[in-house]
Amino acid sequence: MTEYFEVHERDGAARLGELRLDDPLQTPALVDDVIEDGGSLWSEKRTLPSGNTSTLTVLPHRGFPAGTAPEVQTAFEVDYPTVDFPSAVVVSSETARNHGSDAYVLSSAPGVAGNAAAFAETIVDVRQSIPADTAVLLSGVATPANVATLAYSGVDLFDSHRAYVRGLDGFYQTTDGERFLEDLEELPCSCPACQQGLEAFDREDCAEHNVTALQTALARVRERIRSGRLRTYIEGQARHEAWLTALLRRLDDQYAYLEQRTPIVRSSTLLAASEDSMRRVEIQRFADRVCSRYRNRFEQPLVLVPCSARKPYSSSQSHGQFHDAINYRAHKVSMTSPIGVVPQELEYTYPAQQYDSVVTGRWSKEEIDFVARVLTRYLERNEYPRYIAHVPPGGYRSICEQVEDRTDIEFEYTVDDHPTTAESLETLRDTLAGESKYRKREREHNTVRAIADYQFGSDAGSELFGTITVEGQLPSLRIHAADDHEQLATIVPQYGTLALTLAGVRRWGASDVPTDRVEIDPFVPQGSVLAPGIERASESIRVGDEVLIEGPKALAVGRAAMSGPEMNTSTRGIAVEVRHVEER
Repeated sequence: MTEYFEVHERDGAARLGELRLDDPLQTPALVDDVIEDGGSLWSEKRTLPSGNTSTLTVLPHRGFPAGTAPEVQTAFEVDYPTVDFPSAVVVSSETARNHGSDAYVLSSAPGVAGNAAAFAETIVDVRQSIPADTAVLLSGVATPANVATLAYSGVDLFDSHRAYVRGLDGFYQTTDGERFLEDLEELPCSCPACQQGLEAFDREDCAEHNVTALQTALARVRERIRSGRLRTYIEGQARHEAWLTALLRRLDDQYAYLEQRTPIVRSSTLLAASEDSMRRVEIQRFADRVCSRYRNRFEQPLVLVPCSARKPYSSSQSHGQFHDAINYRAHKVSMTSPIGVVPQELEYTYPAQQYDSVVTGRWSKEEIDFVARVLTRYLERNEYPRYIAHVPPGGYRSICEQVEDRTDIEFEYTVDDHPTTAESLETLRDTLAGESKYRKREREHNTVRAIADYQFGSDAGSELFGTITVEGQLPSLRIHAADDHEQLATIVPQYGTLALTLAGVRRWGASDVPTDRVEIDPFVPQGSVLAPGIERASESIRVGDEVLIEGPKALAVGRAAMSGPEMNTSTRGIAVEVRHVEER
């Protein structure tokens, strides 16, 4: 059982944690000055100015060089005794498992750094083999340029050995790489070592600068994790080194690893500034749920429209014009890069309301192919009496034409030049002439059911919210049972998701809809449920999910602060933020 490392915040595989020393160390961080070295990893000891007074003790070497025969590794297998002080065990990807330690030092780190495929495979293997509430430490690898991407992959602790030695060798490091000290015409930094000017700047100063630059880079990483914007940062920052760009893409290939660790919702803006953004978990997850969980409940025709720069779409001028022309006679679905298609009921649901993209008016082939695949899947699941495409020529039209080639659908096109011209809007009105209207309340009810489908699973909307009444205005709706008017849920405007009441969570638990459950010990939670109090949790739980909490003494509902797998292996930390509780 670990006692000295606790995770406080998560941003994908990156974590903001605390190494509990006499002076706590906030991670991701450098550990140069808190390591008691047995000699196997660090050839020298230097004290950095953090002031920590206790140590992280490295236990005997347990990692093996690449290619070591399995029988040789087995011959050296011994269990370390449980320790009651901060400790780190050296492991390889083959020997990583729960050794009862607070941190795990990856012995092969210098060998796989620079090889994107090997590094991604190694870090995923190690992270999945050790408890969630333990830290991974890399020695001899970190630089100001790579530390953000390494933290994004799931690394918590680093040393400054490589940065320091490279400085002594005359390499000046920054977050965008390194240069020979002799090639600099000025020092692009204002740290203490650089303030003296280039003339007096020697290699010892260069080493000091490199370490300071590494510390500054880590501070930036921690701040990005707090704000939920680390991925946005590294999409640009990783491009300064080819292997880091490759590593980012290799990590994206490890979808299950990242998806388990990525929150369902965030309050920060999702900036889609590159084609790598389309591979983000949040975008892939949204597209998949729309195509596999959402079900259209309207009987009117489909009208495809372009997205808008303003979010939610309904608040934009262009979508106001589309709404007036459609006039409740069709189901509006927006087409957008990078997230695919957005039914009107889900325009408030993360990330549809929270993304921002680079608008140039030009679509890349990758964007067209991605949105066309999503739209094809969507239309294979949802049938309409008619298919109308109110989109301009160019990328939007190319997407529709690809879908026509892949299906037996034929679109009715209503735009010759621009979708908001008076002529185009009049054509859309005329095309929908004679179609029946749905009522505003029907849209609100279908919005509740669509969000439930997206959030809880296919057909959850009909199962949990088949007969309801609603109060308020979109997106702030309160949902009540139609028979006894008991409140079941509310829509959270910030995320466009449902927050259940006790009545709602009882209905969820009694239904056939897959339920995210957290089973707890005999206590009544107050405010939160900590990981040690959990007996078991559904593996499907992700950070931000609604969860049903039940135990011998309480029934409760809340929002997950850990994933289900992390709840099942952690011994520290807040697992669920409780909203409502009922004592049994």
